[in-house]
Amino acid sequence: MTQKKAKKIPKQSKTKTIVVSVIILSFLALMIVSNFIGNNSNSSKNNSKKNIVNYLFQNNGELTFSNSGGNYISKINIEVADNDEERAQGLMFRTSMQEDQGMLFIFPQEAMQSFWMRNTFIPLDILFVSSDLEIVTIHRNTETTSDQSYPSSKKAKYVVEVNAGYCDKFKVNEGDKIVFRMF
Repeated sequence: MTQKKAKKIPKQSKTKTIVVSVIILSFLALMIVSNFIGNNSNSSKNNSKKNIVNYLFQNNGELTFSNSGGNYISKINIEVADNDEERAQGLMFRTSMQEDQGMLFIFPQEAMQSFWMRNTFIPLDILFVSSDLEIVTIHRNTETTSDQSYPSSKKAKYVVEVNAGYCDKFKVNEGDKIVFRMF
């Protein structure tokens, strides 16, 4: 009986095969990982974009600030939030608002109110207003995207949100009044 000798594959050829295999497997792994990362980041970008694009300022009226003596201070255009869904949404997911714009929240009855800044990207001044249209509490320059509570110090039926710094710039203070009209 004769034994057949197995053919020896040269070392150089084995090395080339291994290197080519490693390169191909690395390339495939890289493609899979980059596709996974790309899909996840695009998905979250699309969700953020969707939220931002869908919430543009709607001019529903105008609001005038006057001091306790009845003298005119300033005027803004307002978007009105007068139902549960609109009040819950507020100014969330917006990235900017013009200086002469704000949001007026109208509640069904006067009560202690409290706001937070979750998903709100614009720093705001938050003004709590009683049913007789007097500003009873102002929280200036609130922290964005925060769950910190900003409560009224007295009962309020209305809340006005304006860009942070607005109250300082126009000297709007507690005890001043608002008047608004809706279109």
